[in-house]
Amino acid sequence: MIETYATRRGRRKLTGMTPSRLRLVALAGMVAFLLGAAACAETPEPAQDRSAALLSSFDEILARTYNSIEAIRTRANAGDADAQYNLGEMYATGRGVPQDDVEAVRWYRKAAEQGNAVAQYYLGITYATGTGVPQDDVEAVAWYRKAAEQGDVGSQYYLGMMYRTGDSVPQDDGEAYKWFNLAATYADAEDREDFTKLRDLTAESLAPEQRADAQRRAREFFEAHPPK
Repeated sequence: MIETYATRRGRRKLTGMTPSRLRLVALAGMVAFLLGAAACAETPEPAQDRSAALLSSFDEILARTYNSIEAIRTRANAGDADAQYNLGEMYATGRGVPQDDVEAVRWYRKAAEQGNAVAQYYLGITYATGTGVPQDDVEAVAWYRKAAEQGDVGSQYYLGMMYRTGDSVPQDDGEAYKWFNLAATYADAEDREDFTKLRDLTAESLAPEQRADAQRRAREFFEAHPPK
């Protein structure tokens, strides 16, 4: 049972998935961007069995829409945050451009600094893993937090795990519970159960008053950052 007060409605899912599955979501978004078809921008179903087809479709579009790729670059250079994120993802995956982690980070950062939550999430990952930048846990936490405050489920999950284990932040089961609770609240139905299990497992480490305090903090966060 979700212990904050509402679930997202009509909001396109950003994260809350494994990095590989998130790559597929990003590729699906770029396919839609290249086609100019809003209907194609929906998040795909769990995608292990669809990954080859999706990548093949993306490659076919790249092959026949080079001008559209250049349009992405033009829009990115003009300051369009979504185009900057898409270009960063293209460099990260090597789709349509030479794979280049440093260039991916450069475009992720431009989008992240404009408030693009998915770019903030991926910038957090690059710092956490040292991919394209020197490894820096402090920067990773900072970017995860920025994305989490926009309702980014993946960032909320990573913050919860960090607080649960004391990785890069002080160990705090109450704070872990808060972030897992928020992830369960913001997540779409297909991912909610996993986050709810993590929340409930963490609750076993909390005294009743600690759990009540964590619920209060989650409620206050949710009220200050309602789903968009």
